[in-house]
Amino acid sequence: MTTQIEFNAVEKYYGRYHALKNVNLTIEKGEFVALVGPSGCGKSTLLRTLAGLEKISGGEVKIAGEKMNDMPPRRRDIAMVFQSYALYPHMTVEENLTYSLRTHGMKKKDAQVKAREVAETTGLSNLLERYPRELSGGQRQRVAMSRAIIRDPKAFLFDEPLSNLDAALRVHMRKEIRTLHDRLGATSVYVTHDQIEAMTMADRVVLMKEGRIEQQGAPLELYDSPANQFVAGFIGSPAMNFLPAVVGEDGHSLKLELGDGDVLPYAGKLEAGRKVTVGLRPEHLELVSAEEAQFSLPLRIAEATGATTFLFTASDPEIAVVINDRAAVTPGEPLNMRIAPELIHIFDRETGIRL
Repeated sequence: MTTQIEFNAVEKYYGRYHALKNVNLTIEKGEFVALVGPSGCGKSTLLRTLAGLEKISGGEVKIAGEKMNDMPPRRRDIAMVFQSYALYPHMTVEENLTYSLRTHGMKKKDAQVKAREVAETTGLSNLLERYPRELSGGQRQRVAMSRAIIRDPKAFLFDEPLSNLDAALRVHMRKEIRTLHDRLGATSVYVTHDQIEAMTMADRVVLMKEGRIEQQGAPLELYDSPANQFVAGFIGSPAMNFLPAVVGEDGHSLKLELGDGDVLPYAGKLEAGRKVTVGLRPEHLELVSAEEAQFSLPLRIAEATGATTFLFTASDPEIAVVINDRAAVTPGEPLNMRIAPELIHIFDRETGIRL
């Protein structure tokens, strides 16, 4: 594959604040990469350094093999789609689409032909004469994407483009964006705080924390093999449960430091007496009879959503359980749980590193 974007040892300071710390990332041509993480992790800053909207403090940014450190945004040949749509309110959809082409010298008639071609691709053909105020949120976002597509750039940059949409429309639009990406063979870098968006849309997820990349890989790689407790807690919804435990004398058992000190079997082998954090995904916990249970905790609340039920225990730490069914349980009733040993994650209690 051909490398399209490179970040080499990128640093960014705002005064004394260290926003990006030795970021190294390579993105291949045609790849869809999601930058994800909590607020303040540096994901939008990294995207803005790629766009040329922020000047890096150290390192190197390359697009298609060309160093971009001192290149102004207009010469980087990238197109950016913002959360706020950033449409010209006094222009029709067609005028919004053709504006950048005409400022670069394309004749009006040729620009209009190009706009109609792109509108056909994005489902805007019957809206070309409307103004932004006459469009829904989803239609405005499609115009913003169309305006990016029409330029045929080296990369598409998306900065939380779906944040202003309602839940149902977000689901619809993320499918549209991914479909367009595949159809165009584009290189896309997508910033989001929503790990569901990242997991469902991206070829590769880059999870950031405090200006550093914590882990990158295919979405299910981060889900199945998180590098540390932060990654494990961020990827997955509801979040992974974390319980303090001590490794038993045999190295294959985990004595929980809550409830009645129940013991979980572990498929691997660890140092006896080691203090660890046990990670249990809510969807991997099973409700069983009291005789089959590995541990039991009282129910605090049950949230039924129809096909799925979310259960939360009255314990510290709280344990979440996801049941793909309807659960006939009441608050205060014991939840008898078990989990397959191979589905248990173990983290060092001090460093948070996965063992």
